[in-house]
Amino acid sequence: MLKRTRKFVFCPIVSLLLMMVAGSANAQPEHAVSPEVIEDLIERLSNWGRWGDDDEAGTLNFITPEVRVAAASLIRSGRVVSLAQETLTEPSVDNANPYRHEMTATAEGGFPWALDDIGVNFHGYSHSHLDALCHLVHDGRMYNGFSAEEISEDGCARLDIRAAGDGIVSRGVLLDMPRHFGERWLEPGTAIYREDIEAWEEEAGVRLQRGDVVLLRTGRWARRAAEGPWDVGQTAAGLHVSAVELLHEREVAVVGSDVAMDVTPSGIEGYPLPVHLLLLHAMGTLIFDNLELEALAEAAAAENRWEFLFTAAPMKVPGGTGSPLNPIATF
Repeated sequence: MLKRTRKFVFCPIVSLLLMMVAGSANAQPEHAVSPEVIEDLIERLSNWGRWGDDDEAGTLNFITPEVRVAAASLIRSGRVVSLAQETLTEPSVDNANPYRHEMTATAEGGFPWALDDIGVNFHGYSHSHLDALCHLVHDGRMYNGFSAEEISEDGCARLDIRAAGDGIVSRGVLLDMPRHFGERWLEPGTAIYREDIEAWEEEAGVRLQRGDVVLLRTGRWARRAAEGPWDVGQTAAGLHVSAVELLHEREVAVVGSDVAMDVTPSGIEGYPLPVHLLLLHAMGTLIFDNLELEALAEAAAAENRWEFLFTAAPMKVPGGTGSPLNPIATF
């Protein structure tokens, strides 16, 4: 598949960049972002102190009881869709840490029970999971200014996964970028910009708003099924940092994708995952990685609507940096 071409569209990040490089003899590529811009965005998009100095929920605070009630009203057909990838137990270039599944009892010899043991190193580019806010440290600090010293061999003393322990229930919105561009999937390295999301909003008739769970489909799993696994840690479609400003402005609560959110490579020296940095560290926004969004895309197209009730229940692990889980969309 050929990558699409783009028209240049001004946005605040690009405007700032152009001012920084004005007069330079060497023009930078469109949408290029420097390390200095990232540091500026960390400051401008920060939610530190917004809900108090001791806040550990971040943008989960946007999901109020009223938001949940409104989300529940989206149920019309009753169709439900799992958003979790089936456990991957075979090692591959994109799965360095397969799920471990071992039967510990098989009901043989008159023993009445079948038992098993399941384990996983869930962070990375394979397994569906939710990142806690303590998952990322920048300049010795986590979200809301908590020190990296809060993390020890016992786990995270602050910002662990229990911030979402009561579950995440809100309106879900699917950004189906392959459908938007008439493709089966986006080729690795394809960036999704702010203007792409705004164009999808117009096409789908849905506008991102406070408290939303926003899910980005790149078609990663469809491509993997057709062409085999590849090293998504080195090249993957995903969000460009220009899109994070939009998420901040709309007061989105949680984001997720079928890879790991960031377009890879980022093209920004010293910042391999700038979207993760801005979301987890600056904004306090939890991230779902490696979701299975193919069935959701099919269901949304059949229902002809890209909003739904989203529910997810992470494990309540004291000190946990995240959790594997099985989110559900209900139409």
